[in-house]
Amino acid sequence: MKLGMGADSRVIVRMQCSLGHRGEEVPCAFFLGDRRIEVAEIFDRWPGRDHRYFKVRGSDGGLYILRHDMPSGAWEITLFEQG
Repeated sequence: MKLGMGADSRVIVRMQCSLGHRGEEVPCAFFLGDRRIEVAEIFDRWPGRDHRYFKVRGSDGGLYILRHDMPSGAWEITLFEQG
């Protein structure tokens, strides 16, 4: 299953992060409801104008694109593909 999420269907998630080598937040795990999903691997990362994006594989086998809104500090899932 592949799901692209637009602005009207965003999924806001709680994150657990560590600090990267430049002092920026790097995702370690996130919560979908009460379910904790660890970030097993970060495949890619790239900057946007006011966001940073991370393409990750979760401990559930899913592929996620996580978006960090830097001004507000909020994190959301912008794409999910079931593993």
